[in-house]
Amino acid sequence: MGYGFGGFGGGGMGNMQQLMRQAQKMQEDMKRIREEIDNTEYTSSVGGGMVEVCMLGNKTVKSVKIKKEVVDPDDVEMLEDLVLSATNDCLKKIADDEKAKLPAVI
Repeated sequence: MGYGFGGFGGGGMGNMQQLMRQAQKMQEDMKRIREEIDNTEYTSSVGGGMVEVCMLGNKTVKSVKIKKEVVDPDDVEMLEDLVLSATNDCLKKIADDEKAKLPAVI
């Protein structure tokens, strides 16, 4: 009559090694996906194309384009709102992409 030690006898080490390999693969996959997202460009255009913001997935702003027709010295707040809106939309696109891609690894 043999008693095991919590399932760690015999085949337990093989299972542990397999779990370690799976964890390492998951970590490598997450790193690869993170790098892919970080290097992806996310662009948002608002105000009928008057303001465009481009960001990388690591949340670095790559460019901001503003058409001169939207520049009104008497209404700076509208321009500020457009830039803010485009920037927040890019951030949402990044978050959505992270949510869609990163849990797939787990």
